[in-house]
Amino acid sequence: MLHLLDPIIKSYHIDVSNGLNIHYLEATKNDVNKNNQPIILLLHGFPELSFSWRNLMPELAKEGFRVIAPDMRGYGLTTGGGKKYNNDISEYRLLNLSTDIIALLSALNIDHIDLLVGHDAGSSVAGISALIRPDIFKSVVMMSAPYAGAPHIDTNLLIEDPIHKDLEKLNPPRKHYQSYYSTPEANKDMHLEKDKLHRFLRSYYHMKSADWEENKPYELGSWTASNLAKMPEYYIMQLDQNMVEAVMPHFPKDKKYENWLNDEELEVYSNSFFINTFQPALNWYRCMTSFDKNSDLKIFSNKKIEVPSCFIAGEKDWGIFQKPGALEKMENILCSHYCGRHIIKNAGHWVQQENPIDVIETLLDFYKNK
Repeated sequence: MLHLLDPIIKSYHIDVSNGLNIHYLEATKNDVNKNNQPIILLLHGFPELSFSWRNLMPELAKEGFRVIAPDMRGYGLTTGGGKKYNNDISEYRLLNLSTDIIALLSALNIDHIDLLVGHDAGSSVAGISALIRPDIFKSVVMMSAPYAGAPHIDTNLLIEDPIHKDLEKLNPPRKHYQSYYSTPEANKDMHLEKDKLHRFLRSYYHMKSADWEENKPYELGSWTASNLAKMPEYYIMQLDQNMVEAVMPHFPKDKKYENWLNDEELEVYSNSFFINTFQPALNWYRCMTSFDKNSDLKIFSNKKIEVPSCFIAGEKDWGIFQKPGALEKMENILCSHYCGRHIIKNAGHWVQQENPIDVIETLLDFYKNK
């Protein structure tokens, strides 16, 4: 992996109080003076790694920032998280994932982060972290996945969302990808022999990128089965298919991806998930879809993110709209110092990899003008 990174990026491991040995990448223009530089912390999503930030880190460091990107709990070279389906998955709930980040900062003797950025599932961790510790996280950027807020104090988390039964009643029957990712079969389906795993990830990344011409996202309206079924099958799957079957027929026939994720770079991901399996990462989804795993966040019900915040996503990213109304709720209700929505052209879901130049410019402009 290191030979694929700009020399300014260094790789480190550190033990933290939350029971992990965290692997993280760090970039800084001046190691001697790094304690006096503003700090950016980058949190990846699924199925990603700290490596996903490789194109942003050198340029942000050259702008005078100390830039840190960890492999999150259950991912990459970070060790200590439960890797089996029958493990206690409460360690993957949002409050504990936020605690992981704060434990990392404590181990590094860092008392605050000037700019916190989270992509995909990392967006949820970033949002919750900024919500509950504005003294540490001075500004926050959510990417690709709108921040949903803490669960409402009056919400009965033991009531199953009827959307899943409604999806099954469609013709043809469908299922939500997060529900599938929470099943015991999902890891077995996706943990393939090396070459096939590489092809699966290539297909998965391709379908959620701007390279897949069928990605033409738009607002869906209400949270109903018929509306959700308008999304591609990597989100609302055929009921009788697994994720490999959903995406493999769309393996790219050309090599448009070479300009943002070539095969050698993709191998970093395929090697990592081949060794780790997908189960630790899937445990994040199991907590998100469980009735009660994130109920401890109810104490923050109705609390808003008070620090400067914004949202960044690729124009071809269905993630913006996969939860109807979520983006508008984040912008109008959940963030009290909201600085705008930034839609990046020539990018899909993997916005920081597909169009790093425009993402860097947007981050710097947000930080300067927040």
